[in-house]
Amino acid sequence: TDLLTALALAIALEGALYALFPEAMKKFMVQVLDQPDSLLRRAGLTAAIAGVALVWLNVDSYGSMFSQ
Repeated sequence: TDLLTALALAIALEGALYALFPEAMKKFMVQVLDQPDSLLRRAGLTAAIAGVALVWLNVDSYGSMFSQ
């Protein structure tokens, strides 16, 4: 399904970042741990809204994501 494909792509992209830039990813994780919860919540909510909007725009432009 499209949802499984999207999940696989997200995992592949994240894996590529860790494989290509391991030191940068470690530094990034340390920075994330130092951020307040409110900032992480706001960033997560912003990313979730942007993702839903992109999916909605894609489905709106190209039809149902579950159509064959």
